[in-house]
Amino acid sequence: LEKMTDLVAVWEVALSDGVHKIEFEHGTTSGKRVVYVDGKEEIRREWMFKLVGKETFTVGATKTKATINIDAVSGFAYEYTLEINGKSLKKYLENRLKTTNTWILSLDGTDYRVVLEKDTMDVWCNGQKMETAGEFVEDGTETHFTVADHGCCIKAVSSGKRKEGIIHTLIVNNREIPEAVE
Repeated sequence: LEKMTDLVAVWEVALSDGVHKIEFEHGTTSGKRVVYVDGKEEIRREWMFKLVGKETFTVGATKTKATINIDAVSGFAYEYTLEINGKSLKKYLENRLKTTNTWILSLDGTDYRVVLEKDTMDVWCNGQKMETAGEFVEDGTETHFTVADHGCCIKAVSSGKRKEGIIHTLIVNNREIPEAVE
């Protein structure tokens, strides 16, 4: 594997199926552009005469659309920005905080990352979409699934406050798991 000498940008993007690493090489003398997602080459272009522009590709099991924008700042200086689903990375991540809950837990010595997509109620664990069973209970809903032979449940209860909305809590082995901040 050739040395990544033209590496100009690296981003970490948390999606439902995991945290993905995006690396971008830009050879400003050769015009080369290479995009790697999780160490795997996604795009390679040699001898691009136009040094500015954009590269679009997908990330992860959910095939999330990503675009790297290449802009000239001054002279031979360039700025590289990443967009996810048409939003700047910052805006995308801010929005994601509102639409998902993430928990990190350790079971039998193995770490698991559980993500709830609030809009669809889909549950992901370490990159896999989980089989779930939902039920209505007295104070809200419960979404049941299994991780490593452990029964898991995400309880959804109204906060009673309109601004806060619904509170989601992950319970594993009768223990509440604190929400992770990514």
